[in-house]
Amino acid sequence: MCWLLFCLFEEELPTLNPKKTYEYKYVGMVNVGRDMPDLAEAGIKLQCTFKITGVSMQNGIMFTLLAPNLTKHLAAELTRPFTFEYTKGQVSDIKAAPEVSNTIVNIVRGILGFLHVTVKTTQRAYELTEVGIHGVCQSSYVIEENTTTKELYVTQVVDIANCQQKVAIYDGMALTEENKISKERGENVVATVKYAYTVKSTGSGGLITQASANERHHFSPFNVKGGNSKLQAIRNIVLLKETDTVGKPVTGQVKSKGNLMYQIEKGLWQMPILMTDLTKPVPKIIDLIKHLAQDNIHQLNGATSADVLNLIQLLRSTTQEDLELLWKQLSTNNEHRRWFLDTVVEVTDERVLKFLQKRFKAADISANEAGQTLLLAFNHLSAKLELVEMAKEFLTLPFSKSHILLWNTVVLSYGSLVYKVCARVNPCPVITVQPLLNMATNGLAKGVKEDMVVALKALGNAGHPLSIKTIIKFLPGFSAKADTLPTSVKTVAVQSLRHLAIRDPHKVQDITLTILAQRTITAEIRMLASIILLETKPPVAVISLVTEILLHESDLQVASFAYSRLRSLAMSRTPDNHYLSTACNIAVKTLARKLGRLSYRFSQALRLDWFHDDLLAGASGEFFILRNGTSVIPTSIISKGKLHFIGRILQLVELGVRAEGLNELFKDRSGITKDFEVMDFATIMKILSDFQSLPKDKPLLSVYARVFGQEVSFVDLNQDVIQKILKSMSLMASKENKVWNIIQNLQKGLSWHWTKPFLTFETRFIQPTCLGLPAEISKYYFSLTAINVNAKADFNPPPKEHLHELINADISLDTAGFSGSAKDFFAFHGISTDLFQCGAQLNSKTIVSLPWKIGMKRNTNDNNYEINLVPTKKNTELLTVNFNIYAVSRNIEDLSLAKMTPMTPENKDYEENASMERKDTDGSIDEEKGTEVYHPKLKYCAEASIYGTAICTEIEVQRVHYLKEYPLYYFLGYTRFTCQLQPVKTVKPVEKIKIQIHGAPPKHTADNNVCHATMSGFTISGLSLKQGLELTPDPVLTVKVLAFSPKGKPRGYEGSAYYTPTTQMDDIELIISEVAEEVNWKICADANIDKIQSGAKAHFKWGAECQPYEVAVKVSAVGGTKPSINVEINWGAVPAFIQVVGQRIREYLPGMSYLMGFHQKHEKNDEQEVSATLASSQEGFDVKVKIPELTIYRHGISPPFEFVGLKATCKK
Repeated sequence: MCWLLFCLFEEELPTLNPKKTYEYKYVGMVNVGRDMPDLAEAGIKLQCTFKITGVSMQNGIMFTLLAPNLTKHLAAELTRPFTFEYTKGQVSDIKAAPEVSNTIVNIVRGILGFLHVTVKTTQRAYELTEVGIHGVCQSSYVIEENTTTKELYVTQVVDIANCQQKVAIYDGMALTEENKISKERGENVVATVKYAYTVKSTGSGGLITQASANERHHFSPFNVKGGNSKLQAIRNIVLLKETDTVGKPVTGQVKSKGNLMYQIEKGLWQMPILMTDLTKPVPKIIDLIKHLAQDNIHQLNGATSADVLNLIQLLRSTTQEDLELLWKQLSTNNEHRRWFLDTVVEVTDERVLKFLQKRFKAADISANEAGQTLLLAFNHLSAKLELVEMAKEFLTLPFSKSHILLWNTVVLSYGSLVYKVCARVNPCPVITVQPLLNMATNGLAKGVKEDMVVALKALGNAGHPLSIKTIIKFLPGFSAKADTLPTSVKTVAVQSLRHLAIRDPHKVQDITLTILAQRTITAEIRMLASIILLETKPPVAVISLVTEILLHESDLQVASFAYSRLRSLAMSRTPDNHYLSTACNIAVKTLARKLGRLSYRFSQALRLDWFHDDLLAGASGEFFILRNGTSVIPTSIISKGKLHFIGRILQLVELGVRAEGLNELFKDRSGITKDFEVMDFATIMKILSDFQSLPKDKPLLSVYARVFGQEVSFVDLNQDVIQKILKSMSLMASKENKVWNIIQNLQKGLSWHWTKPFLTFETRFIQPTCLGLPAEISKYYFSLTAINVNAKADFNPPPKEHLHELINADISLDTAGFSGSAKDFFAFHGISTDLFQCGAQLNSKTIVSLPWKIGMKRNTNDNNYEINLVPTKKNTELLTVNFNIYAVSRNIEDLSLAKMTPMTPENKDYEENASMERKDTDGSIDEEKGTEVYHPKLKYCAEASIYGTAICTEIEVQRVHYLKEYPLYYFLGYTRFTCQLQPVKTVKPVEKIKIQIHGAPPKHTADNNVCHATMSGFTISGLSLKQGLELTPDPVLTVKVLAFSPKGKPRGYEGSAYYTPTTQMDDIELIISEVAEEVNWKICADANIDKIQSGAKAHFKWGAECQPYEVAVKVSAVGGTKPSINVEINWGAVPAFIQVVGQRIREYLPGMSYLMGFHQKHEKNDEQEVSATLASSQEGFDVKVKIPELTIYRHGISPPFEFVGLKATCKK
């Protein structure tokens, strides 16, 4: 390989003589791995000699690589001439032939970097900011002089974390929130760069005779302090000889390629986790889609995950014309059409927008297809301003408004795209959000509720700072017109501030604090404002203002909610709440006297969170219950979760339900109290059936869903929707009904299948190395879901006119199918270019599968139900988890030579040798090496031999633990876990399993005066044994689970339930026994509910004829001024494992009760009895628990729930 380097020089250190030719030897190496002995690593080596001349063309630049075809590919470009300018030790204006790829130019940048050094002979140590391959970064220099050899030794350290203009790309993390406080806990990526130069003094200045570079990248999915993957790039250049130049160089046509700063490829076509030949993609795409569709029709093929990623890779290499051609060829087949639409969304640039625009204009896709495709396409688009401009057109296309759900999806998705762009562009131009602002303003002017709601929700998704002026027009207290708006619109307006709470916290604090302080505003709006206010992470001064407001608050719903939110945040342990929790803790101490004893019948905010510094990871979940003063049910319920990892916060899923219409139905109803236990169920159903009295624009329920902080869907359950549902489910529905069509299809035989490939996330972090090769950290999470259902039903007699005919029909249903999901997670750390890849790669696959074949029958006259199952004849995996980490190497010219070597060695000899090496003579672990070989194989099975089936779990783990790498070593190595059904060998093979359910006849009634006896004198009530056996009633429910063999009687288990009500007591009995002649094992349970004394008893016996073991439970209630509930548990003989569990509870209880604030009294109680008493008191309730050797008690516990119905029960 050869190139020419034409140089312009000035007489400064370092310098080159333009009449000389300099020949250098270059060696560059990259290693990726854990830098531990005996563990596999991946690497690449570049080696060549090159000549630099200012006057003539020279040959002899040689790269030596292991892949011969790749060497030829590089040689084709590297033999072309390169020129550059060299002034005062600075390399600039690199030029090369136009057809030379950016990858090759970057490699040349890495080689030329050895000339790029700033030497100040008057200073021994200095710092400056200069251009380098990593960007414009801070450099520190130290110079040493050897007077004997007349050489200068220059050491340069580049701080690539401190750059004015850093060359790096972050892709796929726009929806995450970066948190500075979280980053202070630790880093997961650390990089260091050091250069060393030897400069020899010459007559014209100085000559670089040696240059080296050492760059290290440390990466961990957790904290780098606890073990990490290491990428080391080393570059060495040595001057071989210096000769006079003869001749004149010929450069040919060259084009400027920029300066020494690394240039990242546009498009990022190649995924680092695989390498695909991207030439002629269209036929490959068609073949792959047909192959994938066929493989996943009847079952899930987990091995096709890599094929789907290959498909996405190929789609990203297509042109706009290619996409149209693919659509024409694939859209006529429903299966191929769906696969294409599900994967084309991963073409994350203008091509997918143009493709969808044509589909919307031609209206050649359904509204359902359009909504699903556009939702994913918009949320996966690259964050670029030009894409927002293109996406605006969807807001004006008639097809977008052809269906209300599609229109909502278009508007919400556009808002999500604006959010991603504004996360990258600062300041974000107002033109991006202007269509949504216009939509909200027009909706307000026209008074159209639907337009206002969807526009405000989209503005909430966008989180554009300049949208605040529009949003406050919908907020009470800021606009006179807002006071007349429906509450549902105002709640959406408050929630639309959620992203602005992060981007413009001060303005949002002012707005939400103003709303919270105004007592004339609806309680629900004020509570939502308090949620947003605390999302801004306000300082202590603002929390003090909130505290003052709550001290004088008269609405206990608002006070209770805000106080519980402050209390939950005061206990938060996640880094983002580090300072807020301190402020909230002070506020809670101030408010506890007034609000600390409010129960859960008031509005509440609950929070659970966790964070681990060693992992730099955590999670949090919040649950909000909002009520108003007159509601018997919550006004709103909100649930959301967050994931905290490596300095970022990702909102997972948020679900919200608003019951405005439901509250309206129950408002001012006579006889309705907050105690649902004393309400008649029929009364509730009568109220709900009166939903038609609600205004048509007021929904019974409103539900929304948010994913990754972006609202993706919302539904209003209004009159029209409810009536359609009731009409479709009505038993009087005629043949025009959709349910009727399903019934008809079931009689003919129904077959349905569905598949869904989905790339959940793709994140990439790329930065250059000193060799001009890109170091990349990438993560991919992909899922493939498949469902296949086959069913056929027989009805006797078949329905002829209405669905109600099915009530008296015998039904037989046979169904078989499969449901499963394969989830793949990939992580890569290493070098990834369009020509070659090498690095460490984690591959993880989880497969969940559920096949079935079931027959069901119903006999109406006998009230019998039957379910037939076929026991498994082969191993059937229900859950499989596999993951391993590999050292990988691939190149585009020899795809067949791709290697994936497990990083942890697999041979047994290594395990034995490692075990010998790390043990001293006494067998202890070698502390210096700190290694531990760990390779267990475990299998557990739970057999149901009667049914010829067992469920088994297997786990195999292979690790080489380096103890200083905690906690990373837990995850680096081979792991396999399976849960599967396995056949069990039996004396008589099981042909089928039958579940029989027999209910009491419809006209069965129990005589209240009958007292009866059951098995072997187990329970005898009132009558003699002989009389009782004659009057034993029929069971209300009998369940049999039997296994049938070709030659033999059925075996299995039978359970019967008896119910005998009387005026004083209800008696419930349950008997479970094994169906076989030679066994007498049974479980007997008897429960008595005393209607007069307000108590209940339960007696459990099991074993041979229900004799060996027994446990009794008694519950009693006492009325009066201090009602109480007492629970007693007594036991006789019990199995050994129950005794062990009981002993552990007895050991655990004293310490746990102490932590919970209980008092303890050591005294001897009944050895075979445990009791607990809950008594009402003025300050809450008192609790006393007695175990054999200890009594614990606590008085005045604040009730978490209002004990409604307790006094009424006691009085009864």
